[in-house]
Amino acid sequence: MSLIKLILNNGIFLALIAQLDKLFRHNRQGSYLTRKRYYEGMKRFCAFLALVFHLKKLTNISGKHLVAYVEYMQLSGKSANTIKTELAGIRFWHDKMDAKYRLPSNNQLGIELERRRFGGVDRTWTPPEFNRLLMAALAEDRYDYILAFYLARYPGLRVHECFRIDTAIAEDALRKEAITIKGKGGKVRTVPINEQIAIVLREQLHRTERGHKLLVPDNMPTDDAIYGVQKFLLDHRKELRDEGDERPLTFHGLRHTYAAEQYQRRVDAGTPELTAHFEVSKLLGHERPDVTDIYLASVRKGGRLGD
Repeated sequence: MSLIKLILNNGIFLALIAQLDKLFRHNRQGSYLTRKRYYEGMKRFCAFLALVFHLKKLTNISGKHLVAYVEYMQLSGKSANTIKTELAGIRFWHDKMDAKYRLPSNNQLGIELERRRFGGVDRTWTPPEFNRLLMAALAEDRYDYILAFYLARYPGLRVHECFRIDTAIAEDALRKEAITIKGKGGKVRTVPINEQIAIVLREQLHRTERGHKLLVPDNMPTDDAIYGVQKFLLDHRKELRDEGDERPLTFHGLRHTYAAEQYQRRVDAGTPELTAHFEVSKLLGHERPDVTDIYLASVRKGGRLGD
């Protein structure tokens, strides 16, 4: 949705939507709810095509566009099921066109569409990868991104939680040495912060007018600010990854890193595994053990958190 908001008045995007609307009006295949779901997914794809490729005709969609969109969705933290549904919608409308190219199947894309399974995927960042991320942001003077990366890596905040922080929340966190944030479902949790976060919080506070959000410029929707940091990761991912590792590095993966580190630290200190699991669930703002298992995949697989 942030992509659509970002280029809502873009001429190329509007032209693509006009082509899609024509297909929608003349199609009766499938249930209305299915057509509507696929329509919304195709709109998101149109926004991506307009913004990244400046593509003017839907009939010119090819495999390279699908690959790039899948990679973008993976970096945005979309689940495998969500990605597959989006691809099904794209193919649904593509089949209704007099298309120039035949689209590759999911197996032919050359990208692994991970199967969602509890505790099965290691999304963590290694210390060198995280250091390269900070250096890349510093090179572009993106101190706001550095703060966002710290907040995801150390207190384990979700991307929307990071971009919700205003000066009042930041000042309260510095006083208490812990940040209180409202997460999914309106759940409020308090997570300790370290001195590294305190330093970058103070620096960003100096750059932010009192009463305003730390990571969102006044003239920009929050979704667009979030898209900016995700696009930054997309642009730099190749230089950030450890040699020989082809897995996408996502913002959400920093939260996985935090969870795995907190769990391992407790177990190494003698905390029973079940107790450590419960404590990490609380830090993450989750109540379901199977969801927390997803974050602890790296621990179960031997880990990537070495120095």
